[in-house]
Amino acid sequence: MCGFVGFMNSPQVQEPGPVIRAMADRIIHRGPDDAHYYDSKDISLGFRRLSIIDLEGGRQPILNEDGSKVLVFNGEIYNYQELREDLLKRGHSFTTKSDSETILHGYEEFGPEILQKLRGMFAFVIWDKNKKKLFGARDIFGIKPFYYYKKDGQFMFGSEIKSFLSHPCFEKELDEALIPEYLSYEYIPDERTIFKNVWKLPGSHCFTYQNGELQVERYYRVQYNIEEDKSLEYWEKEITREFTESVAMHQISDVEVGCFLSSGVDSSYVVKEISKGTKKVKTFSVGYEEEKYSELSFAQDFSKVVGVPNISNKVSADEFFDAMPEIQYFMDEPLPNPSEIPLYFLAQNARKYVKVVLSGEGADELFGGYPMYLQGGHFQDYTKKAPRPLRKMAGAVAGRLPEFKGKHFLVRGAMEPWQRFMRANYVFQSGERQKFLKRPITSKLPEEYSKRYFDEVPDLDEPTQLQYVDMHTWMIYDILLKADRMSMANSLELRVPFLDKKMLELSTRIPTRFRADCATETTKKALRSAAIKQLPERTANKKKLGFPVPLSDWLREDKYYNKVKAAFQSDIAEKFFVTKELMKLLDDHKAGKARNMQKIWSFYTFIVWYDQFFVKN
Repeated sequence: MCGFVGFMNSPQVQEPGPVIRAMADRIIHRGPDDAHYYDSKDISLGFRRLSIIDLEGGRQPILNEDGSKVLVFNGEIYNYQELREDLLKRGHSFTTKSDSETILHGYEEFGPEILQKLRGMFAFVIWDKNKKKLFGARDIFGIKPFYYYKKDGQFMFGSEIKSFLSHPCFEKELDEALIPEYLSYEYIPDERTIFKNVWKLPGSHCFTYQNGELQVERYYRVQYNIEEDKSLEYWEKEITREFTESVAMHQISDVEVGCFLSSGVDSSYVVKEISKGTKKVKTFSVGYEEEKYSELSFAQDFSKVVGVPNISNKVSADEFFDAMPEIQYFMDEPLPNPSEIPLYFLAQNARKYVKVVLSGEGADELFGGYPMYLQGGHFQDYTKKAPRPLRKMAGAVAGRLPEFKGKHFLVRGAMEPWQRFMRANYVFQSGERQKFLKRPITSKLPEEYSKRYFDEVPDLDEPTQLQYVDMHTWMIYDILLKADRMSMANSLELRVPFLDKKMLELSTRIPTRFRADCATETTKKALRSAAIKQLPERTANKKKLGFPVPLSDWLREDKYYNKVKAAFQSDIAEKFFVTKELMKLLDDHKAGKARNMQKIWSFYTFIVWYDQFFVKN
């Protein structure tokens, strides 16, 4: 586990050595244990290491036998031992016992096809010195990050955008035209970033860079092959079998492995499974003094039932607000998901005891855990019963009437699935964004960014389409992003056993009624059924809470209201936003006239983030 940086050398950088070292130092939190570099006339590579496997060896960059290829890699390959044995039989020589080297020799042997054989989380690049070709890839889920900058012949890449700040040819520019997308989604919902000319490599994609030309292509597609004839009991057994194997593989480490534990079924299932072989596995939980927002009691009770130690900490309002600037710096781009802050403190506490933790991310997207999937099922039923012209007419009439129960269902029922995708207008509706912006910005409707993913799976039912879209947007740009950044900010490796290739392939065979069951309003039905065989019933059937935060209450307290007020009246706010409208949001919330927490936090986050990257750095 680590972070890496690199760039193609150019005449503008006469001494690349100090530059690549400065770039690597920007991400020292990802790898405080070691640093190493590769310099040639064509390329410079830097590596920061958090030692997890092959503690004595495994140093990167790693070269092949004749030094013609070199690799830097961030992540873990869980089937590396099996791959290593195969490559040894094929005549390859290894100098380390690390998983990293299997990628390098695998690329030598199979070329880009090695990507089909890897089971793990990864981002890496391999430089071919003879062909002067750079090849890189990101895991199928996008668990590990990869960014690149391309402009005027400059090409640089790395695990975090902030490393580019130390390159003299990096032109740091805000892409102000993307602020509307940020305000609706919480993130930029495609390959672009909030920085001009900086791009994300999507999950399931690889690239080649040669002779100044960049080619990006997808190497893996999520495909649903539903098996309707299997029983719920069959899927319970399949989930139990595959999950047992996945957790075992995710425990491969030369250091102690712990677990994050909330009150929900996902992390509890992980803890229960790992505890079978590691009786005293350390579990870590976080909460607040405000009991109604704290899940600590549930987590602590469960840890006692399972018989594992639980180490918990509480976050105060002062700590929450004080950490915001540092957290937004670690995030690289503004992300106004309040749950990232308790996650940061959870990781900080866990790092005092372990270097690696397992967590429950990904279970909802793969196995149908969000309530909106149930809603999608209800819309699906409605569209089958009511012809489109009738739905259009009902929606038009309902839209003109005052509020009544069912109005929004009728209005949205007249739309196509991609048009009613709730995450597209997660914070702000497209029609309300402009009044807050200082300058007019022409932008697509938010839902148009998600349409491409709906169009890729037109034959799937609506709940399954929603899962597919979530895997390609919400999960990678929000859930996994904050999990990676908040853990690595504290030099802690976070592993996600639900996001395993075989777990994904299993989930795409399960019928919709065993994922999001509209008849019983049950999310993750098959997963819960498997978990209930292992867990206390109240844990297996507990409704999803996410990471509850008392932020809405805090914003009504004078101390924190005034903190946000100062930001809303700052020069940064004045530069981009209509501050009168920002203050109305804040004042209405404080007075109890409206519940504006998420909207307030979106603006506040942007202001704090901008201060970090364009004022202080």
